[in-house]
Formats: sequence, structure tokens, C-alpha cells
Amino acid sequence: MNPLPPLAPWQQRAFEQACAAITGGHFGHATLIVGPARVGKRLLAETLAKRVLCRMPGADGAACGRCKSCQLLASRAQLETPEVRPDGSPSHPWGRSAHPDLYCIGHGLHPKTGKPRSEIVIDQIRALSDALTLTAQLGGAQVAIIDPASAVNWSAWNAVLKTLEEPQPGRFLWLLADNPARLPATIRSRCQRLDLRLPPRDEALDWLRQQGHPASDAEAALDAARGHPGLAAAWLGDGGMALRRAVLADAQALEHARAEPDAVAKRWLAEGRAEERLWHLAELARSRTADLTEPAAARTLMGRFDAANRARDLLRTQVLAELAIHEALLAWRETTVRR
Repeated sequence: MNPLPPLAPWQQRAFEQACAAITGGHFGHATLIVGPARVGKRLLAETLAKRVLCRMPGADGAACGRCKSCQLLASRAQLETPEVRPDGSPSHPWGRSAHPDLYCIGHGLHPKTGKPRSEIVIDQIRALSDALTLTAQLGGAQVAIIDPASAVNWSAWNAVLKTLEEPQPGRFLWLLADNPARLPATIRSRCQRLDLRLPPRDEALDWLRQQGHPASDAEAALDAARGHPGLAAAWLGDGGMALRRAVLADAQALEHARAEPDAVAKRWLAEGRAEERLWHLAELARSRTADLTEPAAARTLMGRFDAANRARDLLRTQVLAELAIHEALLAWRETTVRR
């Protein structure tokens, strides 16, 4: 049984590129796997780990699915207390693998409080570094996946750097990042890079239809997601398009003074998915600039775009969430844009 879903076409291309590098003997010790959120970096990394750890890979680079390594990798379980990211999504989407030579580091649980951590800390990285110095239990490779790399705090990066500076044969460290520019330059310079890019529109639409979404819904969601099929699929499955329409209604109410920023901010926090709402708010501002020829109005919309994205970044810090959202919403009340 394979707990991992099949790769989408754009993931398959990146997988084949990595497999060719492995077969050719030039796949490095450390790799930065880069791509937009929800494009499938984690699925790519775990599928690639299955290939690297497999004891009898096929000629096409795929794992056999039958050896002891493949069977252990397929054995999955979630902890009784869920390990989740700050946005509520699971740290390990398909559960923790029973494979002793696969290490997946993410938002874990605090050992004292038992609550999910908001970042990846130095103790986690030190434990990983110690594990990678030991002999692989199945006698093959060892793979460590850090996801998301942006959650590693600054003190922990020094421990990551030490691991990067002391490579060992058969040890692989993969860092998954939406925005690699946020990672320290000393880390980026020591990693190879594997990019997972958005697919052509026709390929994305075909994939969405194969997931069971009607063509018209798929097209609307893909347009709203700016060609990102993973994001479009998520919205089609969890009410994201309805949320987008609700954000539009809130923005219009703010523009016409039918709502107050503080009240809307409180409601967004109470109802949840604040970061996703801010994404829609930013995209609303960006999309409306295409209809404008007046420079002052365009600057106002870009200011709104920047304010929403700044608030999204602040939600990942210790800044009071309501204050961050309020500042983004206030930008929709300060100036009226004439179209």
C-alpha cells in the first residue's frame, strides 16, 4: 500500500530530473526544493525519499514498493496530539513514516507543554544532526526533510549550517521553501536547487478535471489562483472560492463605509482562515490595477496590495493578529479608488 498520492505532471518532471541526477552521481548532499505553497513540494520530497531509500529501484527510477524499506516507508501514523502548522494544516500530511532512516522535521510538539510549536527549534536540528552521524539502520541512505525551512529559527540555522558543512556519503538533507530569499545566504549557497514550477494552464486544468472538478469551476478557481493548480484544488475542496467572494464583499463594504475595519478584523479572526482572507484581499487589489489608467488610483491599490501581504507576514510573528489585520483593512477605507 502506498499512502502517498500519485505525482502530478509538473511534480513528475521534477522527480525525473532529480532521479537522473541521482543515477548520474551528481545529486548533492543538500538540496533546496523550491516552489509556491501547495504546489506539492512535500509530496515530491517524500516520493523522492522513497526512491533514494528503496533497496531495489526500477530502471525508470521508481521505488519497487516491495522491499523492506518501501514497506516501512509506507507504514504511517499520526501522533495522538496532532502536529500542526500555525495555519492548522498537518505538519506531516500522510503521517509519520516508520522508516528508521527517514527524518521529517516540521512543527513538532513542545516536550513540556505538549502543544504544537510555532517554529522549528535548535533542539530538533541537533537531534537530527546526531541521528545523521549514525549508521543507517537499513544499511542504505539516510534522508532528512525540513518542511517548511522558513520555520527554522535563527539559532537553529547554525546547527543546520554545521550539518551542511560536514557532509557524509549517503546522507541527504532537503529543505522545502516557498520563498528561499528568506533563508540565510550561508544556507542557500551550500545547497543545490530543485525548482517545482507552476504548470501550463491547459495541463493545470486537465489535472483539476481529473480530480473531479467541473470544467467551469476549475477554470474560475485556476484564474483566481493565478494559474496555481494546487491552490485552486484546495479552494474547490474547502470552500475557498466562497471565502474569496466573502472577502470581496467585505472590501466593498469597507470602501463604501458600510463596515468598520476593527469590526471586520475581529470577525475574520473569530471565523478563522485569516491568512487566506488576506491573500484574497491582496489579489483583489492587484487584479483591479489592470482596469486603471490613473497613476494615483493605481498607487492606492498597490498600497492596499502591499498592506495585505505585510499583514500576512506579520501573522507569522508575535505581532497581535487583530492589529495586523486591522492595518490591512484600514487601507481600504483611507482612499476611494475611482475606476
